[in-house]
Amino acid sequence: MGDATIGSLPGMPSPALAPPIPATVLRTVPAGLEPRPGLRKRVVIIGAGMAGLVAGFELARQGHEPVILEAQNRVGGRIYTLRSFAPGLYAEAGAMRIPRVHRLTLEYCHLFGLQLRPFVMDNPRAPVYLAGRRMTLEQLDRDPSLIPFELAAHERGRTYAELWAEATREVRELYEQKGEAAHTILGRLYDQYSIRDFLKQQGFSEGAVELFGVLSYREANLGASVVEQLREILGRAFEDMQEIAGGMDLLPNAFYQRLRRQVRLGAQVVAVDQNADHVTVHYKTASGTYAESGDYCICTVPFGVLRHLDFVPHLSKGKYRAIRSLNYNPSTKILLQVRHRFWEQHHGTGGATPTDLPIRRIVYPSHAPADEERGVLLASYTWGQDAARWGALGPAERIALALKDVAKIHPEVLREVEGGASHAWYNDPYAVGAFALFEPGQETALHGDIVRPEGRIHFAGEHTSLWHAWIQGALESGTRAAAAIHEAPEPSAAHGSR
Repeated sequence: MGDATIGSLPGMPSPALAPPIPATVLRTVPAGLEPRPGLRKRVVIIGAGMAGLVAGFELARQGHEPVILEAQNRVGGRIYTLRSFAPGLYAEAGAMRIPRVHRLTLEYCHLFGLQLRPFVMDNPRAPVYLAGRRMTLEQLDRDPSLIPFELAAHERGRTYAELWAEATREVRELYEQKGEAAHTILGRLYDQYSIRDFLKQQGFSEGAVELFGVLSYREANLGASVVEQLREILGRAFEDMQEIAGGMDLLPNAFYQRLRRQVRLGAQVVAVDQNADHVTVHYKTASGTYAESGDYCICTVPFGVLRHLDFVPHLSKGKYRAIRSLNYNPSTKILLQVRHRFWEQHHGTGGATPTDLPIRRIVYPSHAPADEERGVLLASYTWGQDAARWGALGPAERIALALKDVAKIHPEVLREVEGGASHAWYNDPYAVGAFALFEPGQETALHGDIVRPEGRIHFAGEHTSLWHAWIQGALESGTRAAAAIHEAPEPSAAHGSR
């Protein structure tokens, strides 16, 4: 769950552009799936990320028999809290925040009694570093002439947020007029446009495109479908963010505590066979190759991993096209442990620093550890080509080069740093990418095939939702797959009575 962001912008409407989570799904959290009479079903779930865990949890609550096969020796997938720092310190290699509008995610946090606290997105006192010059976000907003980009006459003296608000005025008006019906209209109108195409159509100069790309952190992803961005920004996905106190991995671990007996770690799936009556999933462990059979299967692994699984019979042509074609975005995070949280002396906690340096973005912790002077700084958070370039380096070189860049903005880091860690999601063999990100036209061309079941095999994961890169997408898709199997015809006695 890489959770992409450009921050909140002025003049945005309150309704979400993506279809809201249905009330029936939200009611599932406190009450479970609607009870149905009949035999229980045995369901083999591939992957113990958030989609697999929630699917197993909801099926088990209704008396079904889930078996979750996970190749790694941990659960959570792209929720990955690193705890290899000084005692009491941790940092997020993957998903690190939850929007207030993502009610499904928050409902599960409440169900498990997890403590939430604000994730501070905006800090006007945080520095900006562009063209070798250091300033603050507040100074840049107050005096846009400080922007070191070649802008057209009508763009000068305006912030990138003001330019974006004007560019999306017609889109916002359409949504205000049509409500949820605007989902289909906007998809039809804009699915073929990249972010760059959209900005150029709205009259942005090359300098303004560069300005928007750098300050919104999207320069490496300007080729992505603009519908992805409209869905998030107009849906207020970056306002009133939350984080789980103690680490984001507390959420998947809470599911795991209720599924201990159903989860098998170190079980790497290699093949899936199905016929009219049942599904058999073949997997290997450190000791050999084994198989699990069930009435249904839920496959939650990212498509980059799924490409290497053998299916008998073959999946449909459309499914294989989606597996081959769906774009996944790289993301790399580089973290530094420091003796003293020096940034708090200058601008307090929270917020981020946009730069045109290779590190691209520094993210400051929203909360200080209790009774601890040390801290962990997210020294670099990158996407796209920027992230792939960092991923090509070794761990030690990533830290050394990130430290060099951070020192241009915060020279004191050189005497404070004690070590670091990093994670490149494109290099992770269990993910092969941080999150799905539609290219222009892919939502129209691929989404139907991405979500469509294949016989007794259902598919879940953030890539099968319209909430790419978010925990909400994984939870929604896992709940959807569990509900479909729960409501499916009863299995034969041979499989349903195990």
